[in-house]
Amino acid sequence: DCGLRCGKNSSIFLHSKHLMVSAFIDHRINKAIRVISIIQRDSLLPLYCIYCNDDHTCQTAEAEVQIHSDHFGFPYAASDVLCRGAHTQDAAFVSISTSRNISDIYSEDLLPIKNTVTRETFSFNYTVCISNLFGSYNNVLQFAQTMEMYKLLGIQHVVIYNTSCGPDLEKLLQHYKKEGILEIVPWPIDHFLNPSKGWNFVEHGGDLHYYGQLVTLNECIYRNMYQSKYVLLNDIDEIIMPYKHANLPLLMEDLQQEHRDVGVFLIENHIFPKTQFEETGRFDRSEWRGIPGINIMEHIYREPDKKGISNPRKLIINPRSVIKTSVHSTLQQYGDVYYVPFDVSHIVHVRVPLQGHLIKEQLAVDTRVWDFKQELISNVDKTLQASDLLKITD
Repeated sequence: DCGLRCGKNSSIFLHSKHLMVSAFIDHRINKAIRVISIIQRDSLLPLYCIYCNDDHTCQTAEAEVQIHSDHFGFPYAASDVLCRGAHTQDAAFVSISTSRNISDIYSEDLLPIKNTVTRETFSFNYTVCISNLFGSYNNVLQFAQTMEMYKLLGIQHVVIYNTSCGPDLEKLLQHYKKEGILEIVPWPIDHFLNPSKGWNFVEHGGDLHYYGQLVTLNECIYRNMYQSKYVLLNDIDEIIMPYKHANLPLLMEDLQQEHRDVGVFLIENHIFPKTQFEETGRFDRSEWRGIPGINIMEHIYREPDKKGISNPRKLIINPRSVIKTSVHSTLQQYGDVYYVPFDVSHIVHVRVPLQGHLIKEQLAVDTRVWDFKQELISNVDKTLQASDLLKITD
């Protein structure tokens, strides 16, 4: 479904060090075709767009290549290839080639073009884009709690890019897909490149930053451009939590009313160390002890801000106002950006500590997740049972 492909015609892809991911009409720039791509930064050859109608009438145009400025030093980078030409709005398929010769294109090298029509009414109000699942990631309990928490907060749609995961998490993914809230996009990036497991090229090596995280985040924005009113861009273990509103719709209603020209809302990330446990053990449930993963309800201690260092942020966006994004901020957008105050909303991120030297008394107590405890516990139990991961006997 992601369209990630290298094609059989090596002159198109292997020699040009270019991978196509997916293609969209961008109605904001005169209905040009935008191809989300991955390109080797130091091997760029002139590229051509070959775009075709349903009846396979094809045209050629010179491609405009935009390599994203955030690539963290890796040889391959998230890129946009823009195709501007006559009648691009009528095209149904596109390919990118080092040759302008239409006869060089194989039919399997053509990507279907999405977003051919604009919409002002959306299938969803709130979508979460989770960039990458890879390795044998099997943090089942935290994922179930996060998904159920997001449902309680008003999320209707979650998109996840899946390279691989552990066997128990696979059962949970299939349950949520069947339920209808989860869209799983296959992401076989490791078939084409040697993706890095980290974000720093010097430290982690590899061809492409963090399994193509920057590519999938941008792909997800365009995938949901006319499907969702708002899109949240965050990691699998992060919850964008409102602290003055009961849910995300009420939060966004107030924020958008106060900041009418804003299309990008930045939310501070805060670490809740998984090494520090709530002392009464009230949420150390015997039913969950056999479930792999972290129980976020036990981790209510939040690391303090570091002096002189600002917290990284994640995003809630109007996708129609964003052109390109990085992980912690947009790279190019229409309209304004607003930094949401910590006391209005911040991220609950239960993970390994960043300030591991701190003792419990030096951490802040933050029990916001407990406000949802009754429904959250019940819903997680039902989900684990439906996924054949938990058997509760009367």
